[in-house]
Amino acid sequence: MTEHPVASGPDPAAALPSPELAELATAHGVATDFWDWRGQHVVVTRDSIEAVLAALGVAAHTEESVWAALTDVRDQPWRRPLPPCVVVRSGRPAEVPVHVGHGEQVRVHVDLEDGGRVELAQADRWVPPRVVDGREVGEATFTVPGDLALGWHDLVAESGPAYDVVVRVPLVVTPDRLELPTRVADGPATWGLMTQLYSVRSRRSWGHGDLDDLAELARWGGEELGAGFVLINPLHAPSPTVPVEPSPYLPVTRRFFSPLYIRVEQVPEHAYLTGAVRAEIERTALLQRAMSSSPGLIDRDAVWEAKRSALTLVHTVPRAAARESDYQAFLAREGSGLVDFATWCALAEVHGETWTAWPQPLQDPRSPAVTAARQELADRVDFFCWLQWILDEQLDAAQRRATSSGMALGIVHDLAVGVHQDGADTWALQDVMARGVSVGAPPDAFNQVGQDWSQPPWRPDRLAEAGYGPYRDMLRTVLRHAGGVRVDHILGLFRLWWVPEGRPAAEGTYVRFDHEALIGILALEAWRAGAVVVGEDLGTVEPWVRDYLTARGVLGTSILWFERDYQADVALAPERWRPLCLASVTTHDLPPTAGYLAGEHIRIRDDLGLLTRPVDEERQLDESDRESWLALLVERGWLAAGAQHDVPAVTLALHRALAATPSRLLGMALTDIVGDVRAMNQPGTSDEYPNWQLPLADGDGAPVLLDDLVGSPRAAELAAAVRGRAPA
Repeated sequence: MTEHPVASGPDPAAALPSPELAELATAHGVATDFWDWRGQHVVVTRDSIEAVLAALGVAAHTEESVWAALTDVRDQPWRRPLPPCVVVRSGRPAEVPVHVGHGEQVRVHVDLEDGGRVELAQADRWVPPRVVDGREVGEATFTVPGDLALGWHDLVAESGPAYDVVVRVPLVVTPDRLELPTRVADGPATWGLMTQLYSVRSRRSWGHGDLDDLAELARWGGEELGAGFVLINPLHAPSPTVPVEPSPYLPVTRRFFSPLYIRVEQVPEHAYLTGAVRAEIERTALLQRAMSSSPGLIDRDAVWEAKRSALTLVHTVPRAAARESDYQAFLAREGSGLVDFATWCALAEVHGETWTAWPQPLQDPRSPAVTAARQELADRVDFFCWLQWILDEQLDAAQRRATSSGMALGIVHDLAVGVHQDGADTWALQDVMARGVSVGAPPDAFNQVGQDWSQPPWRPDRLAEAGYGPYRDMLRTVLRHAGGVRVDHILGLFRLWWVPEGRPAAEGTYVRFDHEALIGILALEAWRAGAVVVGEDLGTVEPWVRDYLTARGVLGTSILWFERDYQADVALAPERWRPLCLASVTTHDLPPTAGYLAGEHIRIRDDLGLLTRPVDEERQLDESDRESWLALLVERGWLAAGAQHDVPAVTLALHRALAATPSRLLGMALTDIVGDVRAMNQPGTSDEYPNWQLPLADGDGAPVLLDDLVGSPRAAELAAAVRGRAPA
């Protein structure tokens, strides 16, 4: 039976959108209905639709405003000669509409990225003219050939009596399909380690995992275990103020990196510090290194205060001529985006991280007040630019160490869904960010009240008008020293759940994005970097989306506990899993295997009030799911009969099941190697659970340092299992 949830009140029908409002919403990509996680049809209320449209700059609170907005959206494409940005696929000819005065001559060509030029042919197609704003406008159609080189080109339309009216927009030619690198596509599946880097501490790191720890982890994984990659959490930058936001998925920017991951002693200028200054930094380092052995939560505030102090001193050391030349080249490459980010950081140190509370003139990044402040704070602005250069060097060193250790991919980075609502990106990129809404997720099986992630989304229309430049620049930074990227909630490149400010997460709706453009540009930048793309495609997924991603060469994500044959209600046989995916037993949003087997994921949600079904019902369903997996493990000979309660044996058997799948990438969580039981993150919570603050620890909660992990017999045993081999 179809259900139509509506708002309470004397006239439920009045809470539903009118046909005109529904048409307006659809024209702007705003969903007026959807199918939820239970398979039930939900009609979105009028109030939610109006609030989301308002965030897109569309007034729709009265019948008159709806009609006016409908007229505007119908005429909008005819008001400009070319679309704001054209994204096409290589090998597929595409048609582009060009609008000029009716009867006016027009010609179109492409200025290629490498300096060439291609004239476009006009298609033989008649489109009736249209009167827009009192002017008769005609439409001509031009064909973009399918053999243009991949890359960022310019589409140019020339019109007017002397062809003196010139309009230029980006033309992006993207791969029709992103093929896997040969080193991954051929032969056995490539497996790798998965970890939260901040949690992986060594005796030389300052209470927080860093990029030198990453290099050593990759060396060990590649040389001794035969791993092909290390998948890490997002390294995006938090605010330079304290308290430091613990979530790597709630950064202030997705383009630049967190200086918490810098190994201070690896900065070349550190070697040239004077004796007194070096001694001061060493005293700080000793205190922080001692914290690496602490079982307590990771103290990011203390780590940042220590590293900021030390790095400020290192920043004062004069650079050699070659080093200075490299730094200037880095500044030129990153351009105004880096300067804007560094300016925001310098201003945040003075005025706090909430830029909407700054003095009004400083809230506009292009204002004279910001220009003056940038000059006044020039040393701090340079400091934050310099930090990104140091991070770039250390990221490069980690990736080179990974590949030289035999890894097929090396470091695989993670790309968060969005950014903090008062962060650097929302300040510098105000023109493309939506306000009055935040990104989240509708109710689903794992979080049945929905989620609000407190992250403002990009506006699809403004992102296109910006030629997708902010998106491209972000991808290039993340992929520069990477063998791959995992895109968290890749479904957000198709549609995102927008939650109007002040409303529960369940009262949001979906907003569609141009997935052809976003997936295409992602594939193009990954192709240029020689990287693979993994999309986290879990949750409420439209049936066609996974097929589309597969066709474009984007790997999906398979988590063992979620892989089921729903018709027979049993575990899905490993050989039936998707080939083009990253398969793993667990993920950072679930407890490690030892914790999952103990039902930690249910206990936590019950304690925090995140269940909408009775806890006994949840436990019964979960036990049934787990029992079907245990039965399959015994049936296939991966687990001895009677060993269902032997957690190490079950963990080993589950990884043997992974090796039996056709999946091209296999992931093994570092927490499963050490036997940790605690969940790193509980979705849908903030202060209720210590998300993203737990150090790597064993089953008893004792810290495990990287120095002690290297050479672990358990790691070798699990590595052999995931490779489908008997232990040595």
